[in-house]
Amino acid sequence: MKLDTRAMRHLTAEDWRVLTAVEMGSKNHEIVPTPLIEKIARLKGGVSGVHKSISALAKVGLIARMKEAKYDGYRLSYGGLDYLALHTHAARKHVYSVGSRIGVGKESDIMIVADDKGTQKVLKIHRLGRISFRTVKTNRDYLRNRQSASWMYLSRLAAIKEYAFMQALREEGFPVPEPIAQSRHTIVMSLVDAPPMRQVSSVPDPAALYAELIALILRLARHGLIHGDFNEFNILIREDRADDQDPDSAITLTPILIDFPQMVSMDHPNAEMYFDRDVECIKRFFSRRFHFVSTTPGPFYKDAKKTVGRDGARRLDAVVEASGFTKKMAKDLEAAIREQEAKTKDDADGSGDSEDESDEEEEGDEERSGSEGGNDEPLVIGDRIVNTEAGLEKLTINDGT
Repeated sequence: MKLDTRAMRHLTAEDWRVLTAVEMGSKNHEIVPTPLIEKIARLKGGVSGVHKSISALAKVGLIARMKEAKYDGYRLSYGGLDYLALHTHAARKHVYSVGSRIGVGKESDIMIVADDKGTQKVLKIHRLGRISFRTVKTNRDYLRNRQSASWMYLSRLAAIKEYAFMQALREEGFPVPEPIAQSRHTIVMSLVDAPPMRQVSSVPDPAALYAELIALILRLARHGLIHGDFNEFNILIREDRADDQDPDSAITLTPILIDFPQMVSMDHPNAEMYFDRDVECIKRFFSRRFHFVSTTPGPFYKDAKKTVGRDGARRLDAVVEASGFTKKMAKDLEAAIREQEAKTKDDADGSGDSEDESDEEEEGDEERSGSEGGNDEPLVIGDRIVNTEAGLEKLTINDGT
């Protein structure tokens, strides 16, 4: 789904309270009973005020009423969760303007945003339920008591994990974007002006870039980590000139690492498989795209394992766990990612359903007063039009406060 923020300017403070009430009720209910929404929201206008807000929220697709529910109630939609996250980012002054979508994947949407000073940033919206919704819905053993909010829970876990790893890696000097803020299933980070490696057709010295990427894999290993998805989609290649004023000056290519929800510890039971897969992805891409094949075998997991913690390297896997991303969270998220990878493989083999079909099943049992709409028109944040550049459309959003 696309992020459509046009309705934000029309939401009242009461609407936000009711939307938050639905989110809170979703922690323990697949469908949040209307009386519970009324109890949590506690509007001054009473029951009638709650029902007025419910109608307004359903009309723009932020909540949805289920057709065949045994009781009257609503569930939070992805659009509703998006709005709550944006509301938080806007209140904290991290996001003022929202631009166009610059990337879309199996598990996330990437948006250009800006703060009130016009500084461009990236908003990453995790959407783990997009591909794996049907599988998650029918196989939720790993979620235990969180069945009622699987996609919200999993997407939130992905954002928490990615933000924690990005912080730890950034503090250790790894080439990653700067993490700025995290709310629910979203992350705000610095904008890196660089294309993904999959878009790079040639480089001056493939051997040097290959060596740098392999060194990055081994450096992660020394800090106790394996990226888990180290490939041309998750490596940005930034061009740095020796002299910005001289177009003929020497260019240095700097790889920037992104996307960390699948990152695992070197102590993971399947660590060797993940490590070897990362290495093989780089070897295969360089052979296919740049016709470069290294004459040096490896690197191998057993050798990298011996370097963990060497020369005083901090165990970043332990740092992230200490930050609050627990082993229980990691287990839940990893199970979901495995399910999603299996679903994606089935689709690629033609034996599964398409992404659109999964989305249709998710929304098929719902009765809405309106639709979430498209994103063809410019969006807005704040109370004025922001003149933006480099792919940021003229947008504005009212934060509802």
